[in-house]
Amino acid sequence: MVVLNWNGADDTIRCLHSLDAAALETPFRVLVVDNGSSDGSVGRIRREHPDAEILELPSNLGYGGGNNAGFRRAEEMGADEVLFLNNDTVVDSGFALPLLTVLRGEGGAGAVVPKIFYMANPSLIWYAGGEVSLRSGLVRHVGLRRHDGPRFSRPGTTGYATGCCVGLRVGVVRALGGFDEAFGMYAEDVDLSLRLRAMGLRIVFVPSSMVWHRVSGAFEGRLLRKLWLRTASTVRLLQKHGTPFSVPLFLLLLPLRLVPAAAGMFFSRLRREESV
Repeated sequence: MVVLNWNGADDTIRCLHSLDAAALETPFRVLVVDNGSSDGSVGRIRREHPDAEILELPSNLGYGGGNNAGFRRAEEMGADEVLFLNNDTVVDSGFALPLLTVLRGEGGAGAVVPKIFYMANPSLIWYAGGEVSLRSGLVRHVGLRRHDGPRFSRPGTTGYATGCCVGLRVGVVRALGGFDEAFGMYAEDVDLSLRLRAMGLRIVFVPSSMVWHRVSGAFEGRLLRKLWLRTASTVRLLQKHGTPFSVPLFLLLLPLRLVPAAAGMFFSRLRREESV
């Protein structure tokens, strides 16, 4: 289990507490990768979790760079599978076994992803699979801001894995070359998913595994910056994987998508504030 931390000790400590409970049911090792924090995170995490293995990086390498460093360390530790987990999450005590069972089984599963809910509204879905259209640049979560129900509880192949929580076999990550660090922030997970699918492997949604996510914890109060980063990363994604018409069509449709995206982020922030 690789948990990436950057100036987020509160989130990481809460995440580790939930992982402690989960490891009692399905044993696994946790590696915290500190991405050059400057807020004393490492000391606080060590005081709360003295047995935690922490990889300290000298500077912030971003999502892709930090997780790639964590993967290399997990490989050195002899891992066969690796689960990448955002630090601003908590997990169900039984979340690991369903993911590992599918990942270790037959059927060409290259990656596995759980059902993910909003932490501020625990019955509201954040991710129940992913859809991606390289023609128009549409990248979206299935079930976003919908209440849970049978339609979101069916396991099966999905379009892309969210980097919030994704499990892969070590050999697959090695063959893919890890995350593309050129993205910097956002779309690294979609890029990895598309490359994995090009290898003939499937991304499997496993709804019996559940996680709760404090959405956008790293971008509190910076809505415009988040929208800009997401847009720039999608353009890079389409340049890499799309057709010659993908970027122009994406930019043409962008105003129609920014309004609901901004509204969704705004209301998610309100829910977090109301839950405090």
